[in-house]
Amino acid sequence: MNTPICDFVNEYAKKHSVRLHMPGHKGLGFLGFEEKDITEIGGADSLYEACGIIKESEKNASFLFGCDTFYSTEGSSQCIRAMIYLASMHAKQQGKKPLIAAGRNAHKTFLSAAALCDVDVVWLHSENGGSYLKCNVTAEDIKKSVSLNSPTAIYITSPDYLGNVLDIKAISAVCKKHGVLLLVDNAHGAYLKFLKDSLHPIDLGADICCDSAHKTLPVLTGGAYLHISNDTLSKQAKTALALFGSTSPSYLIMQSLDAANKYIADGYKEKLDCFCLKVQSLKNKLIQNGFTLCGNEPTKITLNAKPYGYCGTEIADILEKENFVCEFADKDFIVCMLTPENRDSELAALEKALISIPKKQSIADNPPAFALPEKVMNIREAVFSPSEIIRASESEGRILAAATVACPPAVPIVVCGEKIDKSAVKCFEYYGIEYVTVIKER
Repeated sequence: MNTPICDFVNEYAKKHSVRLHMPGHKGLGFLGFEEKDITEIGGADSLYEACGIIKESEKNASFLFGCDTFYSTEGSSQCIRAMIYLASMHAKQQGKKPLIAAGRNAHKTFLSAAALCDVDVVWLHSENGGSYLKCNVTAEDIKKSVSLNSPTAIYITSPDYLGNVLDIKAISAVCKKHGVLLLVDNAHGAYLKFLKDSLHPIDLGADICCDSAHKTLPVLTGGAYLHISNDTLSKQAKTALALFGSTSPSYLIMQSLDAANKYIADGYKEKLDCFCLKVQSLKNKLIQNGFTLCGNEPTKITLNAKPYGYCGTEIADILEKENFVCEFADKDFIVCMLTPENRDSELAALEKALISIPKKQSIADNPPAFALPEKVMNIREAVFSPSEIIRASESEGRILAAATVACPPAVPIVVCGEKIDKSAVKCFEYYGIEYVTVIKER
């Protein structure tokens, strides 16, 4: 497989041309890669009007993923906004007002996309297994929502931050039966396409999904894919991405996506298959030594820390002293994201470090019970209302204006337009949220 973007940039760098164009570093600088950081010069193509090397590279990616695939240099966030825009346009073309039924553990970008595209949202909520990061949406849940709400699209997150993969095939069957679009935030699952038996959402029936290539493939941060299986929606993909993207997309990130095509084509499936076996072996050893694991994602290890006698943050601190930096930790869980780029020696050292932690009496403290708050206004109205920042402990009765939650995990507890109640305040305290942005009272 060729790498047209990388080849063009390498040839340009060799010429040592006098750069009378952006960027301002002129191919020189402090980091060492500036000579490969270019802009839309002649022959370099243009991401949102691709007709040359970028189009060729995206065709390579499309071949690998088996669908129409488009690049993003601004992560899955840009792709999520494009997905919601496309779903909105799809609804309007049918003469309907856009309404999306979404899993409650949606990334905060989904909220900003709903606000910007003026899309109404109804929430799919299920037993969360002790964390607001999990929403075990089933085909039966979708069936009930379609019957009750008549949404124009379903939006789910799979895998979620804790490594839970939903039954997308069953969910897709329901969506197709009722003529409803299925959108999947697959940010954590780009690699799922290349398992022995693909678990990629497009292969399981999704109409649109996003993958953060940088999360699980050897791609620079910000590199992502928008995948579409619907021909009509594909024709609008570049328009949708351009609506939310910078007119100065990073050529360094595009080169990284381009190079990843060759990496994937040159034996990645075999490498991944072998690695998954190693990770499963590590998981088995951890279970044998008393750890409780959750999630069914093949390359992610999520520890439920309290049954082992610790908070997740405590185990993360212990690991950091051994030079392991984890993806995420809160009071309950610790998440380790692994890829085939992790060496065997690193897996062995991680096993040793975890098993050397002495098991203690389990901690019975559970997250506070949480019910969906009252919806006072829609997301768009709340986001575009005057707001103020107040202490979370003093927020009961106020209406949330903005989902100001950090990433990771970037999943809001209360949604824009909802009234904050006592249970929400208790959740804020439990998860260490000190301030919230609420609608300003007149």
